[in-house]
Amino acid sequence: MQYRKLGDSDLVVSEISLGSWLTFGVGVEADQARACLDEAFAQGINFIDTANVYGRGAAENFLGDALKGRARDSYVLATKLYFPMSENDRGLSRAQVEKQLDASLERLRTDHVDLYQCHRYDADTPLEETMEALTRAVDSGKVRTIGFSEWPADRIQAALDLTGVTKFVSSQPQYSLLWREPEDEVIPLCAANGISQIVWSPLGQGVLSGKYDPAAPPPRESRAASADMGGFMDRLMQPVVLRAVQELKPLAAEAGLTLPQFALAWVLREPNVASAIIGASRPEQVRENAAASGAVIDSQLFLRAEAIIDQAMAGADA
Repeated sequence: MQYRKLGDSDLVVSEISLGSWLTFGVGVEADQARACLDEAFAQGINFIDTANVYGRGAAENFLGDALKGRARDSYVLATKLYFPMSENDRGLSRAQVEKQLDASLERLRTDHVDLYQCHRYDADTPLEETMEALTRAVDSGKVRTIGFSEWPADRIQAALDLTGVTKFVSSQPQYSLLWREPEDEVIPLCAANGISQIVWSPLGQGVLSGKYDPAAPPPRESRAASADMGGFMDRLMQPVVLRAVQELKPLAAEAGLTLPQFALAWVLREPNVASAIIGASRPEQVRENAAASGAVIDSQLFLRAEAIIDQAMAGADA
């Protein structure tokens, strides 16, 4: 496992990190989830990402229990706030930052998180109020560093322009061969200001695993077949896209990698990416994905992959 510095912070994180959306405390049995977590540590993964809203606290509760026997300084723990936790609890107000942080710490059974992230931008709360609340959280020792997820470039810049507040060190966007939007504005802005990317869905919600046959229905146990989860994937499940993904398999083989490893290595080719978050329901997935770290790939293979996917996505959007 290789490691990278997280923005301008003193945190060093594994290139592959373990996420908990749709898995821990919700979609995966506890014993299997623990096995995935144990395998992550065995593979050198030191970065665990969660959020208060995942299972409405269930993911944090699971991690609090599963991590309690490990030395606190042996892993980097990140969580988030913004999305509704109840009818009246949502957003990034001063009161919510204080309330949700304390609730997350209680569920996680720790006195601090290493990274506290704004899960989205809150247009209903003044940015100054949010940043001042986050700064107080850092000053209190409950939070080491702060970040955000899916903020537009103009709001990132607005936060950078504020004085007297703690600066963001991380951005968590969706980014993959199938979703390259952060390259336009977010990555250049962050790279110029000491903010690293922590990428979610680097496998395009599983599509870049190559498991979806364009000529057949999705496997019964897959995310695409789920009534709850498959709705996010309509654009990616078009036959033209699935056929293109199958065309990537020979490129991955030429690189000596599986397709998921190749897709993760493509994300990690970007210097501003500190870590790619994987989800897993089986330890074998963790082991396979972790092996993408440190892979040395001929850049021409990546260029060929980009051309294949770009053509397919243009067809999907037509």
